[in-house]
Amino acid sequence: MKTYKTCIALLLGCAISTPALAVKIDMTPGLWEHKFTMTNPSGEMEAAMKKMQEQLANMSPEERKMMESMMSSYGIGIGEDGTSVKMCVTQADIDRGDLPQQDEDCQQEILEQTKHTFKIKFSCAGNPPSSGTGEITFSSPKAYTGKSTFVTEVNGKTEQMAMTQSGKWLSTDCGNIKPVSGQ
Repeated sequence: MKTYKTCIALLLGCAISTPALAVKIDMTPGLWEHKFTMTNPSGEMEAAMKKMQEQLANMSPEERKMMESMMSSYGIGIGEDGTSVKMCVTQADIDRGDLPQQDEDCQQEILEQTKHTFKIKFSCAGNPPSSGTGEITFSSPKAYTGKSTFVTEVNGKTEQMAMTQSGKWLSTDCGNIKPVSGQ
């Protein structure tokens, strides 16, 4: 489960919270789905993701509901396969150009920015610590793709990780998922 939390924290740190750098983004407010794939040379991350997917599939409806309720209180909804999250982004978040970071121990810096693409570097002092670079491209106000590479700790060993991600807008109604900013 700790590896799963690491995946989510890194996803959020690299995807939705990247705009925490006060960049101007043409993005539609509402419910967003963020899909991701993470890999590492040892294959441990892929094995952990597969195990997490199996655990999700084997949860009773009550356990699943409890987990979803806990995560929604943090502004996160988890997809059926465990490789996607849903988040609510408000117009106020977008207008500020300041989408909240999930981990206050992370520092981010814009390396380069164009109208639709920006490159960042980041470092997180949390548990586990991580650092790396990423690139996000918005193809429209309702879709983006991205990739990042970073170094983190997996099962006590330093590992180079790669992540690809995509996001798409789903609805103006966020349902039971609270805004990430807590609004």
